Amino acid sequence: MPLTYRIFPDIGLVYVRYEDHAGIAETMETFGRYMSDPGFRPGQKQLVDLSAVTSWDKDYAALLGIQAKKAEAFLRGPETIMVYYAPTPQTAEMARLIMRSWEDLDAIVPILQDTERGTLEVLGLSETSFDALARRPV
Repeated sequence: MPLTYRIFPDIGLVYVRYEDHAGIAETMETFGRYMSDPGFRPGQKQLVDLSAVTSWDKDYAALLGIQAKKAEAFLRGPETIMVYYAPTPQTAEMARLIMRSWEDLDAIVPILQDTERGTLEVLGLSETSFDALARRPV
């Protein structure tokens, strides 16, 4: 599963993109790299692009475990906005499952969007597409 992230320090944003199969192990490995990245800052807004996901690990216990580890990291800092871009019924199902794990945490604000423009607007960005965001200098 290609899983990538890009930090935009000037706007306090991390763009995370999943492609193909979203696996728990790869998610944990990539999250660990992000947490040790010199560009990591508590409270960075998270844009999680699920548009290219074709399947995912449906091990709910493992999913809750990874979400607990993420919560430990995110709860150390200011409120974290997590916007999930999920344009298909399948990706929306995945996003809703992930978002349920954040329900009792006031420090994490999960938002579901089904258009690129809406996703970027919620984040307060002027770009109207992810391609335009990718052209933004780092």
